[in-house]
Amino acid sequence: MKKNTILLLLMLAMGVKTSDACTNFLVTRGASADGSTMITYAADSHVLYGELYYRPAASWPVGTMMDIREWDTGRYLGKIPQATYTYSVIGNMNEHQLTIGETTYGGRSELRNRDGIMDYGSLIWVTLQRAKTAREAITVMVDLCEKHGYYSSGESFSIADPNEVWIFEIIGKGQGRKGILYVARRIPDGYISAHANQARITTFPLNDPDNCIYAPDVITFARDKGWFDGKDEDFSFRDTYAPLDFGGMRGCEARVWAFFNKVSSEMDQYVDYAMGYDATNPMPLWIKPDRKLSAQDLMAYMGDHYEGTPMDMTKDVGAGPFECPYRWRPMYFEVDGQQYLNERAIATQQTGFSFVTQSRSWLPDPVGGIFWFGVDDAATTQYVPMYCGIQDIPISFQEGNGDMLEYSESAAFWVFNLVSNFCYLRYNYMVEDVKLVQKKLTDKFAASIPAIDEAAVALFKQDESLGRQFLTDYSIQAADLTFREWKKLSEYLLVKYIDGNIKKEKDGRFLDNGTGVSVGPDQPGYPESWKRMVKEDAGETLKVVKPKR
Repeated sequence: MKKNTILLLLMLAMGVKTSDACTNFLVTRGASADGSTMITYAADSHVLYGELYYRPAASWPVGTMMDIREWDTGRYLGKIPQATYTYSVIGNMNEHQLTIGETTYGGRSELRNRDGIMDYGSLIWVTLQRAKTAREAITVMVDLCEKHGYYSSGESFSIADPNEVWIFEIIGKGQGRKGILYVARRIPDGYISAHANQARITTFPLNDPDNCIYAPDVITFARDKGWFDGKDEDFSFRDTYAPLDFGGMRGCEARVWAFFNKVSSEMDQYVDYAMGYDATNPMPLWIKPDRKLSAQDLMAYMGDHYEGTPMDMTKDVGAGPFECPYRWRPMYFEVDGQQYLNERAIATQQTGFSFVTQSRSWLPDPVGGIFWFGVDDAATTQYVPMYCGIQDIPISFQEGNGDMLEYSESAAFWVFNLVSNFCYLRYNYMVEDVKLVQKKLTDKFAASIPAIDEAAVALFKQDESLGRQFLTDYSIQAADLTFREWKKLSEYLLVKYIDGNIKKEKDGRFLDNGTGVSVGPDQPGYPESWKRMVKEDAGETLKVVKPKR
């Protein structure tokens, strides 16, 4: 076996999380600036293509069967009966403003059931087509797993409707056994939560069905396996089914800490926990933020690389001379027999798509749900408003417009990758140009939403079809504008930064010498800290000396 394969197996045996991972934020009505419930999701994978899924509402004859294919691989898993009516779904939000996100935590490998039909991705999208509320979604997901078996490893789900936000953690029962072990907890109003590939639910109330739902055998199953022998009230879902280790803290819980640290002044006490040094002082499942949060706040936090913290990815030598907060995989490496890691931040290069959702109880469902969608790296993406009542998808986001093996000039995923991958070369300079365009579009979209809401509500009162067409037209126009702006940005960055130079500008125009020839570019060179590292590494090789004559 190759050394890298041996290292990977060692990591898996230790429970260390690999780099295909995701991040979710959860925000309740009382913690949001406008009374929305909100969740975020970054779908991080080296093989996932960024596109916007759309399933229109439909009626189905009794007896219709539907194929289930694993979302991650496309592998056929089996068939299940289709519902007689299915709701429309835009991305991860349905027409009733119900939204579901996820992160995989893995957990005990012996609880995987390879005979199950429902993988975690299919659970999401089948449920969105069948449920109206978060509580109903939990019931549907449990029922699907009980009837058809759960195929995937341990999962944390974020589930939000216009009124409630829940974290729902599940794991299978082992090979050949249908059903799941699970706990679902409602986030208290006014609080926020997050998860990032590590199970987070520990102990839970046993007699509070309004706020906590759990499998009847979630504790007895563990007792029968010999994994728990304490009092029921002391049972911890996480500690039993997905115990913490260094990787779970540093690679996963650290991302939760990074989000909490943005909105709470009380997070310094958990730094050692986040860094994997001290498992005795874990973070709470939810916290009350110091201020109320907007959708635009969440968009910004999705672009975090631990800036300003002990894990700041722009500061160590791995960032190179231009403070690039990205580290190519693998995530772990070994030197002289000691294992080290590259940080795993919220924003990462291998994101297929990400989103921020708003579910707004005071508006009709088709208007109240906004699915802010972006492709590629969350730090350099642009979140575009897709109303949940739309009936078509912008060409740049459509399924089948390119894929991971085929470039498409009209696909947002590829034009965003042109920008982000070029930025990685001279990050601290180029990302500032990206931020200017992001701010322009983010501000424009945020400013337009109240008027769009008002007009859409008025149109829905006249004729539902007029309202849906209006929202569809707006969402498509927003995506088309974003695509054009990013295409221009990719061209601008290439012209400005070609060959390591930085062209001079004034009032948004590149300077010429009066005859159309570019003036000499800026060449700022490398920072002093980098020069010193090069000097130390090169020794005498690069030293300028007087030649012997």
